[in-house]
Amino acid sequence: MLGEAETNRFSMEGRSYKVIPQADRGFRLTKEWLERYYVRTTGESLVPLSTVVTLGQKVEPNSLKQFQQLNSATIQGFVLPPNTLGDSLEFLEQALYEVAPTGFRVGYQGASRRFIQESQGFLLLFATSLVFIYLVLAAQFNSFRDPLIVLISVPLSVFGAIVPLALGLATLNIYTQVGLLTLIGLISKHGILIVDFANRLVLEGYDRKAAVLKAAALRLRPILMTTVATVLGVLPLVLAFGAGANSRFAIGLMIAAGMSVGTLFTLFVLPTFYLVLGKDPVNASSEDAMAEQPVLNS
Repeated sequence: MLGEAETNRFSMEGRSYKVIPQADRGFRLTKEWLERYYVRTTGESLVPLSTVVTLGQKVEPNSLKQFQQLNSATIQGFVLPPNTLGDSLEFLEQALYEVAPTGFRVGYQGASRRFIQESQGFLLLFATSLVFIYLVLAAQFNSFRDPLIVLISVPLSVFGAIVPLALGLATLNIYTQVGLLTLIGLISKHGILIVDFANRLVLEGYDRKAAVLKAAALRLRPILMTTVATVLGVLPLVLAFGAGANSRFAIGLMIAAGMSVGTLFTLFVLPTFYLVLGKDPVNASSEDAMAEQPVLNS
């Protein structure tokens, strides 16, 4: 009669209602009223409740929230531009480290939890992708130096893709990660076009500087055409609206920003690295001659 225990349910007009036997509010709020209640003894006699119990008052919470079976307190907040979710979580951990007692730690739920988990796994995924691309290019170029030159454009394009994240236009999530991984393959094509053509010119007798400058000039048009076609192709994703617009926007933004900035840097930075790491004309001619020399079996 004093608690809120549910004893049954009944249906009325298509709805289900709880049955909670309980005294009126005025008869269960004060200590004096509680002492007037009678309880039945083993001898079937009624005695006042005050004769068998001692009543007192103290303050307790209505409920104790737990997280992973530990007592916890929930902190909720919103991220306002230009701040990012990563900056907010870093500030939260730093603030709690300064004010929270020893033994307290931070746990995450929802979008924050997904952000932490995806951030930790993305670095391994990104590194694995670079290793696979490097090995494939090394087999195609028959060289361990040429793939390094090609992949120089990757961090430059990733930098361009991260700029919108720093400005608060998007957050690092599964969709931006897909966009960044797609960007690696797209931007590597620019480096392949320049390096492959420059290597052919070196075999024809050009020095590295003349070869890479001519390669960049002759491959400028297909590189720009690829970039423009890619950016225009993902433009509908950036301008998407309706259900799922945020996910499409994140993918399109990463590819569009990364391709635009990465193309600009590729045309100017990659030739510089080719001058340092590119094939030497003498060695390239020797390697080509050895590759074409027939093998005689005795």
